Amino acid sequence: MKFFKNTRYILPFVLTLSLASCDNFLEVEPRQAIVDDQTIVDGVTAETAVRGLYGALAGANYYGTNFQSIGYFQGDNIQWTGSQSIVAQFINHNVTADNATVASTWAAIYQTINRANHIIEKVPAVTDATFTQEKKNQLLGEAYFVRALAYFDLARTWGGVQLVLTPTKELTDNERIRRSSVTETYAQVLKDLTEAEKLLSETTNRYRATKKTAWALLARYYLYQKDWAQAETYASKLVDDAANYKLVKPYSAFFANNARGTEESVFEIYYSPTSTNTHRNSWQPPANGGTRQWAPNDAFVNLVNDPTVGGNRNALVAKTAQGLWYGNMYYRSPATDPTFVIRIAELFLIRAEARAQLNKLPEALADLNAVRSRADLAPSPAITQPEVLLAIENERRVEFAFEPHRWFDLIRTGRVAEVLGVTDANKYVLPIPIDQLNADKALEQNPGY
Repeated sequence: MKFFKNTRYILPFVLTLSLASCDNFLEVEPRQAIVDDQTIVDGVTAETAVRGLYGALAGANYYGTNFQSIGYFQGDNIQWTGSQSIVAQFINHNVTADNATVASTWAAIYQTINRANHIIEKVPAVTDATFTQEKKNQLLGEAYFVRALAYFDLARTWGGVQLVLTPTKELTDNERIRRSSVTETYAQVLKDLTEAEKLLSETTNRYRATKKTAWALLARYYLYQKDWAQAETYASKLVDDAANYKLVKPYSAFFANNARGTEESVFEIYYSPTSTNTHRNSWQPPANGGTRQWAPNDAFVNLVNDPTVGGNRNALVAKTAQGLWYGNMYYRSPATDPTFVIRIAELFLIRAEARAQLNKLPEALADLNAVRSRADLAPSPAITQPEVLLAIENERRVEFAFEPHRWFDLIRTGRVAEVLGVTDANKYVLPIPIDQLNADKALEQNPGY
């Protein structure tokens, strides 16, 4: 893979740890960095490598900020208040191949994949007597899960991509791999998730992957594939696990008052005072030590403050003394705000949509109304299948307003032209970064770019 050709950075020659947590899996202080020819030689270094994997996932160019911003700006909830043209390109749906955010996000996702590849290759060969097969399975399963998530994000953002499944150790490794089709890329996601599901234990951990986390991503995967029966099945595995997952009340309870790891969360990314979430700075206004470079637009402010639409989800926004609205999901100082990758609300709405598509309308409405009830909203008046599906779409817009779903939802449902007026299908995926095309002539650009 070519990302390191431009950065001169081969992963994981340095597995820098950028993730910490209060859970017991982080109680032992790991080595801060290990050289590749010494990595994953025992249980301790294997655990260190997995910590580095989560650190890559949490990075500013992936789930820390950039990947999420791609989902925000192409939707219809967020405005850009700055002047940088690279951001305006997303809002205007006119992204160019030299866009810096596109380049850094692509590189960050492949860096994450490369860390996963090292773990998948090396952990099975470790002969450390204290490194049990159960522990090996756990770490391998986590690597397969993160690689699946990374390829899922690549597929929905760029379409079919190069499938790099072995570690990159030298600059010439993994060169000249042609792009796979989007179908083949999603097939790799399913393959990795199936492997993760086999290896991981059925425990509850909101910061690291378990079998339940794999089930949640499988539910999302099947939703995107329009396999409604499987989406319903996998979403039910979590929705029906009420002892561990539930819609916390009020809506803000999963993020307000420095909350983290609530029963709402299926998988969230942990940040600490020494490893902060860069997202916060862009949301908060200068009065709160931020830049407010992105903010809820007028249409969303009106929606979320409408008591029949937003309900108590109006906690997502706040207003300065000067009358400027800003997003308030990311607010902590220091910026230890979690990134919410999968919440139980998503599983409720995945199951609602799948059931509506299967014409199980009373059951679909029950799931939809559970999410609405948590927001202090009356039951949906939708009756027919098209009405129920539209109600679910509208609910997702508000429920996940500051999480990267809206743009991808409109693409996968074929509604983006009607809702956003984006009729050029070439714009439904982003361009391959120009530096990647220059580095590897086997890589082909998406049509229209």
